[in-house]
Amino acid sequence: MSRQRLTTERGHMADARQMTAAPCSSSFRPAPSAAAPGPDPIYRQIRDLVYKVSGIYKPEEKIYLLADGCARRMNQLKLRTARDYWDCLTATPFRDAELRELLNEITIGETCLFRSLPQLDALRKVILPEFISDKARQITKRLRIWSAGCSTGEEPYTLAMSLLEDSAALLKDWKIEILATDLNDRSIEAAKTGIYGDYALRFTTDSFKRKYFSPVDQRRLQVRPEVKNLVAFSRLNLQDDSRMLFMKGMDIIFCCNVLIYFDATSKTKVINHFFSNLNFGGYFFLGASESLMNLSDQFHLVHFPSAIGYWKPSLSIGKL
Repeated sequence: MSRQRLTTERGHMADARQMTAAPCSSSFRPAPSAAAPGPDPIYRQIRDLVYKVSGIYKPEEKIYLLADGCARRMNQLKLRTARDYWDCLTATPFRDAELRELLNEITIGETCLFRSLPQLDALRKVILPEFISDKARQITKRLRIWSAGCSTGEEPYTLAMSLLEDSAALLKDWKIEILATDLNDRSIEAAKTGIYGDYALRFTTDSFKRKYFSPVDQRRLQVRPEVKNLVAFSRLNLQDDSRMLFMKGMDIIFCCNVLIYFDATSKTKVINHFFSNLNFGGYFFLGASESLMNLSDQFHLVHFPSAIGYWKPSLSIGKL
């Protein structure tokens, strides 16, 4: 290789090194990137309206979920801006109906049948024998259970099937009432049909499927009439004080994975209603990851073999 060619190649290599190193020099500053635009301030106003009506609060990092629900309603109504939708929610004759539609959009939950077996074991093995013993002398033997925030019906139907298993022996001659409520109109309508696919039935045993369901098609089953007859579905806003006053006389209340969408103030308000609506000696269950810590000291915490629950002190007996 000639001296001239070698010198030229070395010069090109040096130039390449300089070009590669240039961006890392202290004088190099990348162009600032544009900040992502935040949500339209109107969505915060809509969030506050939803909170005032339902107690459901979307924190700043979750406000995009509310915006998504609003966008679906805006598309349905052929509205162009968040301001137009705000006006629809606050300044039209059908504002209450539209707010209800928005609540339907943002309160869609996911659950399944037989989701919490430890709670069912506590119900059947501990609570029911206790109730039967305490109410043995009553002329009318009635058990009233409230599934608050029942979504599409999986929880109340699970309770109904579990109680039917004991109806021939432990609950013979007892009247069983399961009241199931939810804020979402669509969920209530779906619950009334009682039709479920593989995902909702994933924890349901084959024996229960054969005993308490009828096939709809190759992938779906429908709850049988004897199960449906135990459950009464209705729409209820847990923040509606006047409606909550009519839920008195409950023996057991289940409100699982519902209060996680409320702030502390809304939770406390609803929990106070639950305490008032429970009979003395009644039980209250939350979701497995929920508790009443720093929210209420009216209930007594009860440890079952594989679950925890809350007990409203009885007038006649004590419990630790």
